[in-house]
Amino acid sequence: MISNLSELLAVAPEEIDVNEPFSRLGLDSAAAVGLIGDLEHLLGRSLSPTLAYDHPTISDLARHLGGEGK
Repeated sequence: MISNLSELLAVAPEEIDVNEPFSRLGLDSAAAVGLIGDLEHLLGRSLSPTLAYDHPTISDLARHLGGEGK
């Protein structure tokens, strides 16, 4: 996910803080929906297009997708 996001935002992966909100990283709504679409493809399952708003950081989203915090 970090590599996808770094490519999308044109920044080095090490510049991405997994606890920083997506909006502060520069991810707009269209890019967030695209990122979730990429995750759907990668994970092979349907995901809500609002997932990046419901879980606004990489670490929060990863915990949710991993089944923690349900």
